[in-house]
Amino acid sequence: MSATIKPYHIGRKISRIRELKDMKQEALAQALGTNQQAISAIENSENIDEEKLKEVAKALGVSVEAIKNFTEENMINYFNSFYDSSSGNGVVNATNYDCTFNPLDKVVELYERLVQAEKDKNEYLEKLLKGK
Repeated sequence: MSATIKPYHIGRKISRIRELKDMKQEALAQALGTNQQAISAIENSENIDEEKLKEVAKALGVSVEAIKNFTEENMINYFNSFYDSSSGNGVVNATNYDCTFNPLDKVVELYERLVQAEKDKNEYLEKLLKGK
């Protein structure tokens, strides 16, 4: 029985990184100034030249080394590093990332204050006009 080792397939790594970034082939193609078929060809290629790899890495917002060294295991370890180890309970420390208010409520509140200020200004101007 022989052990088969998965070949180094740069195209699959590019595809997986693109998917993790929630990017479609068309979006990557546009960033590279090419078409979707060219991206499909790249993702089906076992190897691509270094210059093209640099362009793809830049478009994906990652380093060339990140693409070359990409593994699913590394991604799991990366995402697990977001857990707050200081609390010891494995709960994500989301206080730094979550809004404690609804931004739309703040916009409405500011708009209402602006409207009220305009109403107050109109009342004041009407008083001045009646006084003359």
